[in-house]
Amino acid sequence: MRLTDTADPNSLSSRLRARRDVRLRALISAVHAQKGAVQIIDMGGTPEYWQRVGLDFLRSCKARITITNLHETELGRGSRDVDIFAFATGNACDLREVPDNGFDLAHSNSVIEHVLTWENMRSFAAETRRVALWHYVQTPYFWFPVDPHFYKLPFFHWMPHPLRARLLTWLPLAHAGRVSTLDKAHGIVEGAKLLDAAQMRILFPESKLHFERFLGLPKSMIAVRAPD
Repeated sequence: MRLTDTADPNSLSSRLRARRDVRLRALISAVHAQKGAVQIIDMGGTPEYWQRVGLDFLRSCKARITITNLHETELGRGSRDVDIFAFATGNACDLREVPDNGFDLAHSNSVIEHVLTWENMRSFAAETRRVALWHYVQTPYFWFPVDPHFYKLPFFHWMPHPLRARLLTWLPLAHAGRVSTLDKAHGIVEGAKLLDAAQMRILFPESKLHFERFLGLPKSMIAVRAPD
């Protein structure tokens, strides 16, 4: 069983996501109860993610989801559920084309750790809080011993950057296997920076921070701002 195989319902990742979906559906239901419909912006998402949440459930809440990604090829426009999804290219760190509170709910799942710099994380969080009154932002937790991006080697993300890059060229730790050059390996290491709780509370000061746990240890965090 692969720990991160989302296609396997018995994998750790799938089981944790199933628990996460319960919290997300409760939030969407709360927004629907207050607004009568739910306009969602999903920053860096896919239609497949929302299919797991439940299309019938989303329709019952009169949800419409605008999926934004940096590149056209990441949008997954092949979904036939056009009554639920809209698609747009855009940078979640700078959504100037979206008005203040243009959506009811801003959502992201395992995205903020990939925006490369602390300054970009601050911009991502500020835009999340600006474009919607409520939000749901999930990210892996730095102090959990396994980084889901490199799950084959515990403690990998706690090692010095140069050593991590070297290990990627020696061992098949990345999702695509062993990295062919050190240059590419440095880029992969640079591409994911996990956050801790103190950082998330700086980025989302009005939110309630929830922890997903595995074997009693916090594995990921969700910053939630929900209707009262």
